[in-house]
Parts: sequence; structure tokens; C-alpha cells
Amino acid sequence: MPRTIWSGAISFGLVTVPINVVSATENHSIQFHQYHLEDMGRVRYRKVCELEGREVAQSEIGKGYELTKTQVIPITDEDLSNLPLPTAKAIEIEAFVPLKSIDPIRIGEGYYLQPKEQVAAKPYKLLVQALGRSSKVAVAKYAWSGRERLGLLRVKDDVLVLHAMRWPDEIRDPTELLPPPVELSDDEIDSALILMDTMTRDDLEGDEFKDSYTEAIAKVIEAKREDREPPAAPEQEKPPQIVDLMAALQESVSKVRASRGEDAEVHEMPKPKKKTAAKKTAAKKATSRRPRSA
Repeated sequence: MPRTIWSGAISFGLVTVPINVVSATENHSIQFHQYHLEDMGRVRYRKVCELEGREVAQSEIGKGYELTKTQVIPITDEDLSNLPLPTAKAIEIEAFVPLKSIDPIRIGEGYYLQPKEQVAAKPYKLLVQALGRSSKVAVAKYAWSGRERLGLLRVKDDVLVLHAMRWPDEIRDPTELLPPPVELSDDEIDSALILMDTMTRDDLEGDEFKDSYTEAIAKVIEAKREDREPPAAPEQEKPPQIVDLMAALQESVSKVRASRGEDAEVHEMPKPKKKTAAKKTAAKKATSRRPRSA
């Protein structure tokens, strides 16, 4: 059972749902420590007071706001837990919106919301079913770790999930990253759609979605433990420079189909339209429209 990160309540109009917040994700990455290469002694970070020049224990450390270089305002955990905000002890639902109206770039880490005690069971289930039937998500405000945050509430397998959200002014404008103007033909767009259709699937299960990096690290550690040479790294192929976009799309579809044991030959790809024929037709029409000389 994951530990409780935060306890409070969801405020839904006049309805209150006491909840515990627990992490919805786990980190399975291999963790490294830092060591002194000469003798493999562990290297640790120590917290040292700049004024006294000595290491201080965690119990001696607190938070503070630097007003000036010589004046620091101490802030205690009690100060933060008693902020004059309705969101200090509650997740305040502000609105309900369609999920598609929220840019995914604003959605962050997810947390499960667990009903706290029997009294929370009925209002918790009420909110779960109401969200499910409405096909909407709730946008809420809450205060954690010294700041007020925006969050998104949704339902996953009859459990409420809270996602941290970015405030609108925290999202950078991407327009300066746009590529220079280029022309695309309808055939090229249609070919890209065929490639997308070929790569479409109903789930994200399979070897393609496993953490290959962590598996490779584990193999290196095991080889070194047994005094063996670590597995050789595969040669990295240099990505080919795309000259003919249509040919690259066709070859991509063929490779995807071949990897699935399907007929690799591409039948549906649109054939590029011959511009010369179009030009000849246009020229013939233009000639027929010329006024005859008297």
C-alpha cells in the first residue's frame, strides 16, 4: 500500500469528500550512487551552515524567505498548513469541462484519491458516477508544498485521479519554433495517413513499450558482477536524409507490414499526380479561349 502524501477533502459545491492522496505511479529505474573512483568510498552531500561552517542535522533545518541579503523571514510548516486559503486543506472544484478542451501539455503527475473512512464512501461514489456519466473532468485548485496549484480530476477504474496541471502562464508560446514555410501535396498527406493507419493499434502492450534502457543497464551490472565483458552496443544506423518524401512513406508502410508478417507490398498508396499532364491540359484550355483573329 503506497503511503499517504496528503490528507484533506474534495469540495464539490456543498458536498465534502474526505480523501487521502497516494502516488499513482512507481519508478522502476535503476538508481546509482556516487563513489570515489580511487577507493570506491561512498560520496555523500552534507548540509553545512554557511555562517558556522559546520554540518547541521535535519532537525536544525527550516524554511525561510530571503527578503534581503541580511534579512531572512522564517516560515514554519505550521505557517504553511494554516494559510488563509480555502485550498489549504481541500481540493476545491472550480468547474467541469470536456477533457478534449484541455491541452495535454498542461497535464502532469497523477495521484490516486482514496476515500477517507466510511463517511466518505457515499459522496466519493457520487462524484465518481457523476463524472463518469457526464464524460467530463473536474478542474480544481489545491495548495501543496508552499504554493497553490491547479489540478484535473478524472475517473480511472472507479477511482478518482488527481493530475497536477500547469497554470496558463507557465506554458511557453511555441510559435517561435515553427519550421519555415513549405508546400505539401495532397498525395503526401494521404500517404502519411495510410502510414498512421498501418501503425494504429488498440493497446500499448508488447516489447515495443518495455523499458529497454533499464534492461540494458541490468545486463551491464550482471556482466560486471560476474567479471564478464558487458554486451556490445549495437551499431547505430545513421538516419537517412530524406530526399523523396513519398518514397520514404511507402518504404515505412512496407517495413511496418513486414514486421507484422503481413503483405509488405503497398497497394493503397496514392500515385503522384503528373504535373506535366496538368500543365498540358491547362495550356490547351488557354489556347481554346484565345480570340480568333479577324
